[in-house]
Amino acid sequence: MASNKRYKAAAATIDRDRLYGLEEALDLIAAFPALKFDESVDVAINLGVDPKHADQMVRGAIVLPSGTGKETRVLVFAKGEKEKEATEAGADHVGGEELAKKIQSEGWLDFDRVIATPDMMSVVGRLGKVLGPRGLMPNPKLGTVTMDVRSAVEDNKAGKVEYRVDKNGIIHAAVGKRSFDKEKLLANIRALLQAVLKAKPAASKGIYLKKVAISTTMGPGVRIDPNSFATVN
Repeated sequence: MASNKRYKAAAATIDRDRLYGLEEALDLIAAFPALKFDESVDVAINLGVDPKHADQMVRGAIVLPSGTGKETRVLVFAKGEKEKEATEAGADHVGGEELAKKIQSEGWLDFDRVIATPDMMSVVGRLGKVLGPRGLMPNPKLGTVTMDVRSAVEDNKAGKVEYRVDKNGIIHAAVGKRSFDKEKLLANIRALLQAVLKAKPAASKGIYLKKVAISTTMGPGVRIDPNSFATVN
């Protein structure tokens, strides 16, 4: 009941008939009734694409300049020198067949990101049914299948986020914590929007950036004027 009251109190401060500037929207969120935990700040971006067509898929990854405020647990599939490199870079778990078996037989999933060297993909490939639905399957386009293990681990530890348009043409991404100061959130959101704009498919016609909204974990969404991002730089 208390959380419902907080939600209604926050929603009452929002004018549903207008589009806000980003800074004004962040000021609104900062004034929402506080919770007992540090909520995430999330962005929803509605794009003018049809994800059913491969040439209109929007997907990528970016290291947010202010980080995410969340510790990312990184699992690396590697061997030899690359295994040592991953450990030195701060990976939480590093190995090969033994980790794959642990995932398959025990349902072990105590990690947030999976990185693999190309020569380990024959091992990782067997985990597709487990990792794929959870968005954890390594992908060279996202920099998670690479020989540069050190950079991949460091980037993910520093706040690298992956984004992908869903079947409804919407990208959802966490861009920080409510405890972040406004300048950090501004930097992260602008960086994400810049990446999404640069990833516009050539096959996308008409309005690309249709709707943008920000919200907290337990709070209502605040709609942002998408035109204010048309020339993000």
